[in-house]
Amino acid sequence: MTETHSASAAPDAGRDGGEVVAASHLARWLGLAATPTFAVMAVLTAVLGGGPTDMLCSAGHGMSLGGMAPMYLLMSAFHAAAWLRLVSEWRGTVGQ
Repeated sequence: MTETHSASAAPDAGRDGGEVVAASHLARWLGLAATPTFAVMAVLTAVLGGGPTDMLCSAGHGMSLGGMAPMYLLMSAFHAAAWLRLVSEWRGTVGQ
């Protein structure tokens, strides 16, 4: 393998290790922020109503669960993996 090819094959060839660590921490915090944000959006949509856009999303479904609030709850559940990972790491370090 040539020197040019090996340098271009590594995606982090020119990055400082601190930048990668900072980006990793930022990504982790953003992942943790998603679940409560979507949960709050679900509550606010359910309490205040979604207006005309909520009516469009639930049109034709004939269900009381149609609309934006259930979608926000599902999004909150799908993004809960970051919280579950954090809790499992915390429980793993506390138990030892």
